[in-house]
Amino acid sequence: MMGQRETIELEYLLNTSSRILFNRLSTASGLSEWFADDVSVVGNKFTFKWEGSEQKAEQTLRKENKLVRYEWLDEDLLGVWFEFRINVDELTGDVALVIIDHIEADDKDDIIELWNRQIEILKHGLGSV
Repeated sequence: MMGQRETIELEYLLNTSSRILFNRLSTASGLSEWFADDVSVVGNKFTFKWEGSEQKAEQTLRKENKLVRYEWLDEDLLGVWFEFRINVDELTGDVALVIIDHIEADDKDDIIELWNRQIEILKHGLGSV
């Protein structure tokens, strides 16, 4: 039984270009650098592997250098998705990654901490520390 879900939105400033960041968010090779231990893709269906477990998601929305959304395909997560948005400040050129995730309310602190850790890995890989 799934608990109550809520949407969280997290924003991270990254020292990179939207094109490079989009590659890390939208491709199997890019995602395997920071998001999961291993990622494979067939069509729009991605398989994410972490230490002995795996989850499948479909890339359901994609706007080049702007946005990518994944919807989980696991039976107990149907209708649950997460999204990466890339915002570029027109004045400063600063690149921000916005993560929108649907989480169980009880897990909010743990999920935010997990995203923070993953983004540190992403920043390190981008040379954006």
